Amino acid sequence: MGYATKIKKINEKELIKIPLEELKIKKTLPFDVYIRDSGIDKKIFNKGTILSNSFIEVLKEKGISHVYVEKSDLDTYKSRALPESVLDSPVAFKNYSFWKEKFYQIDRNLLIPGIEVDFPIYHLKDFNFKKIVEASSEKPSMIYGDTIPEEGDILIEKKDLPLFREYIEFLSKRVEEKELIIKESAKVLIAEVLNEPRSGEKIKKVGKVVNNIIETILDKPDSIYELLHLKGYDYYTYTHSVNVGVLSVGLGIQIGLDRDTIYKLGIGAILHDLGKSQIPNEILNKQGRLNETEYNIIKQHVLFGYEILKEKKEVPKESLLAVLQHHEKLSGRGYPYGLKGEEIKLFGRITAIADCYDALTTRRPYKPPLTPYFALSIIVKEKGDHDTELLKAFIKMLGKIQ
Repeated sequence: MGYATKIKKINEKELIKIPLEELKIKKTLPFDVYIRDSGIDKKIFNKGTILSNSFIEVLKEKGISHVYVEKSDLDTYKSRALPESVLDSPVAFKNYSFWKEKFYQIDRNLLIPGIEVDFPIYHLKDFNFKKIVEASSEKPSMIYGDTIPEEGDILIEKKDLPLFREYIEFLSKRVEEKELIIKESAKVLIAEVLNEPRSGEKIKKVGKVVNNIIETILDKPDSIYELLHLKGYDYYTYTHSVNVGVLSVGLGIQIGLDRDTIYKLGIGAILHDLGKSQIPNEILNKQGRLNETEYNIIKQHVLFGYEILKEKKEVPKESLLAVLQHHEKLSGRGYPYGLKGEEIKLFGRITAIADCYDALTTRRPYKPPLTPYFALSIIVKEKGDHDTELLKAFIKMLGKIQ
């Protein structure tokens, strides 16, 4: 079957319609892939995605027989010589993982031209860490319009987190985008909690962060999109934790939970991965599939988090259900206890959906993120694993995300 010739444009890109069967399994996509759904063009795969048979089956189940790709990249894709990824280098990846733990990722939108910073700033792209701003308390540096690259992650050293927190407080009095300040303040706190997981003082501050998230979404429901961290960035546990907290709070509001219940849900959701602070970095950051031993170790993060938090009077007992049950599945195929159906409580069901969605839509060093559309398709396909009514509410809540 040959390539069709029907041309259309999405975001000024010239796209061509091709049969679904022409997409190659286990090959890196050199382009974004789109479908037309109810007259709306939606991206279903990001450039760099490696397709599997299960991905194709999801589309076939939806009755999709054709997709749209960028015409200019078709010749490369049709050839056998598809480009290799820098991610295929084990040495580069090991070096990346080592250095990554020494840095903290920040939102580039907080680095505003015309404002000085008193901490050095680094840029991460294709495994390469590069200092782009030299600054200190004694010698601050001005941010200019071309200082911050548009692609890649923007980082600071973890030792400079106190200085960055002061910078956020300074900005909070000068910028109108309060969602940006709330989001970044939450990330900084969770990063500090993960660094000192047994600190009651730091965990006590989580309540204020959760209340800020709740009030922001209640005041302006669409702010949930601004509170969620941008998906162009790499995976960091503190960012994932905040995203899961935001998504869980948003879903709690969507289904009409009362204010106190939403607060307790938010506490558990934002701390759901606290136990990962006890897992070796070489397992957390491993490139590719975990072996059985490594997988059994990482599954322990649920119990580690529960054991740490159950002793903290600052954490409501109900909140612990989100920590303990966010990897359980209604089908009984989850962990740590293999609970089924009604054995999994509401907080566990909500956090499980939020956790799964954010994990699928966040970029990893070894794979690009799934698009929101396709991530939701994958979750819905896992029939029996997640609460159907909660999923419907979750999809409705995220209706504007493409």
